[in-house]
Amino acid sequence: MCLNYCIQGYLHAAMTIHKPLVGIPADRKLLGNHYFHCVGEKYIKALIEGADVVPVVIPSLGSGAQLDALVSQLDGILLPGSPSHVEPHHYGGEPSPPDTPHDPQRDATTLPLIPKIVRVGMPILAICRGFQEMNVAYGGTLWPKLHEVPGLDDHREDESADLDTQYGPSHSVTLSKDGILNRIANDNEIMVNSLHWQGVHTLASPLNVEATAPDGVVEAFSVRDAKSFAVGVQWHPEWKMVNNTFSRALFAAFGRAAYEHAKS
Repeated sequence: MCLNYCIQGYLHAAMTIHKPLVGIPADRKLLGNHYFHCVGEKYIKALIEGADVVPVVIPSLGSGAQLDALVSQLDGILLPGSPSHVEPHHYGGEPSPPDTPHDPQRDATTLPLIPKIVRVGMPILAICRGFQEMNVAYGGTLWPKLHEVPGLDDHREDESADLDTQYGPSHSVTLSKDGILNRIANDNEIMVNSLHWQGVHTLASPLNVEATAPDGVVEAFSVRDAKSFAVGVQWHPEWKMVNNTFSRALFAAFGRAAYEHAKS
């Protein structure tokens, strides 16, 4: 009841100022002795400044998240990055080492939500962990540690460096010819940052490759035959989005799709 009431309040505010509502599934974190549902401010700001929409935090309550109510009220979904990893049992992987950060409540919220969103034609943009969730939701698998796979590069950031260095350009990605990102960039290659352990092992069959790293790892995809914008990227376009030409264009494209969904 509280969730529906909150969404209705946001919906009224968004309709008053004629802007779409975009949901952001939260991480469930233990802070002190209590659990909190948290979303990084950088994702919220990128939606406001880049997509010109109204962000709404979605609590990660699993089966209690009232997913059908969310789908009926929102105009888009942004799946944000997170320090946590998708639990391997969702894609038939080996159990994680004991110190691996997981968020089973978020898994239980996002994995069933993603196909619902795409099926009704609502736009979705997935970033880093969200990108990995999207592949798993459609039946794909993940490498838990890309840096331990022979022949693949180390895609992790240098955690001893300052944030600008960690989120700075790391490597190029090749954009698939005539793909969605190729059209947005109006180019065949862009530079991206790289801050992830997990990565695509087997790409889910309903997904099209949109970008690859120099070592061949899939860095972006889109949902084939989706009715609206449905794209996942492995890098972090939300970081200082206003300073990056491609990131601005990506969020603008997502925002336009949200506006189109709101009209319908």
